[in-house]
Amino acid sequence: MPKPTPDYFRRLAELIAIDDAGARPTRSVVEAFSGAEMATIPVGTAEDLETAVARARNAQQGWATQTPQQRAAVLNRFSDLVYRNAAELMDIAQAETGKARSYAQEEVMDVALTARHYATTGPKTLAERKVKGMLPGATSVRVRYQPKGVVGVISPWNYPLTLAVSDAVAALIAGNGVVIKPDSQTPYCALALAELLYRAGLPRELFAVVPGPGSVVGQAIVATTDYVMFTGSSATGAALAEQAGRRLIGFSAELGGKNPMIVTADADLDKAVEGAARACYSNSGQLCISIERLYVDKKVADEFTAKFAAYVSAMKLDATYDFSADMGSLASAAQVDTAEAHVRDAVDKGATVIAGGRRRADLGPFFFEPTVLTDVSDEMTCFAEETFGPVVSVYPVDSTDEAIKLANATQYGLNACVFAGSSTEANEIADQLRAGTVNINEGYAAAWGSTAAPMGGMGISGVGRRHGEEGILKYTEPQTVAEQRFLGIDRAPGIPKAVYRTVTPHAVRALKYLPGR
Repeated sequence: MPKPTPDYFRRLAELIAIDDAGARPTRSVVEAFSGAEMATIPVGTAEDLETAVARARNAQQGWATQTPQQRAAVLNRFSDLVYRNAAELMDIAQAETGKARSYAQEEVMDVALTARHYATTGPKTLAERKVKGMLPGATSVRVRYQPKGVVGVISPWNYPLTLAVSDAVAALIAGNGVVIKPDSQTPYCALALAELLYRAGLPRELFAVVPGPGSVVGQAIVATTDYVMFTGSSATGAALAEQAGRRLIGFSAELGGKNPMIVTADADLDKAVEGAARACYSNSGQLCISIERLYVDKKVADEFTAKFAAYVSAMKLDATYDFSADMGSLASAAQVDTAEAHVRDAVDKGATVIAGGRRRADLGPFFFEPTVLTDVSDEMTCFAEETFGPVVSVYPVDSTDEAIKLANATQYGLNACVFAGSSTEANEIADQLRAGTVNINEGYAAAWGSTAAPMGGMGISGVGRRHGEEGILKYTEPQTVAEQRFLGIDRAPGIPKAVYRTVTPHAVRALKYLPGR
């Protein structure tokens, strides 16, 4: 199965929201499997971003006059186009990130399902609704939702399809324009989806892709848009939140995680091992919600660890555009360097590598084996710092209570998972974990893929939520319209003001006896 062709890149490059893109300095875009340049991308400026925002703001005014049902029709067509072009989208996702094809497919399906979800639920969520008024019968109140205006999306390289569009489609169904700055490593994934949005009927100015460095284009997004959605590191998220706060605009972010998995003494260990491998090594561990800490009851820790190490050691690494590989490469040299540094630091301080632990330059420049560590202690970098790569640590624990305590002993709070002997036990554990999502019998996909439910982090793992009603309504300004009829607030027709003021407190107290008050 071939990687994307030069003609494919040339076609997508025509969609970049830069007026004279052909005359701009360019940046190389490499194929992650080989490290070789496969295309270039024009480098945008702050002025390019400002122009794109101005055009999106103009287009948004017309888009906002359409009904949510009309906007949903565009998203439904887009979802269909994603399904029909799945192979091409998987190719570009693999080419830019090096992920195994199974995880590229997972990402493509997520884009289609998320668009369909918002198209289906958005009109109801955004519908004007009546609420109880101050004075029953005399105060009529309706709540409606106006779009923010232009939403800026700063998306990362690890899931460049999903994270370029899953937030954007929610903003679009709410009536906003969107300007996106994709990561410089993965710009063509965002452009591939932009092409499908335009083919679905979305006005081109309404969804603009401006590639360029975060220090320039990303800063311009925070300076010019009406709401910012960011996915990335906790440190960068904190800096952007501070800047957004100075402008008093809304900000939402999914940030880092050092996510735990708990395996109890009576869990099905074969299922737990398979689930742990998926939870830890999906997308080569480059996933904010992947698992890096495994807490296993001592009664079964030796058996679990031996089975897990054997399973991981048997995983197939390969640079292939088909489904034969269990894990692909990492996305860049920097990611490999971090994984290698964390393993070396741990080993130097007494940790044991029981699976993996090595670069695999024989497969490609960014390959690193899925790695399992034991004997990890708190002076090691990988103990508390997110690796964001295929490196995980197993910690035997004396009890479930200890596992819960250690799982919560972190500033992060993004995702967690539980494998236990019964649903009741697993849910009792889940309720005690400080994480925005908790998966039972699965590592991450059950919660992430349930788009009707909110997804996000506690602690330094995020602000706000994507998915669910929260994922749409955050891109709106709720407006309350209250109409006073029959009775005035300070007097009623034919009743002296002094009498009305005397009677009013008694009438207000009596409201508690009305149904629903």
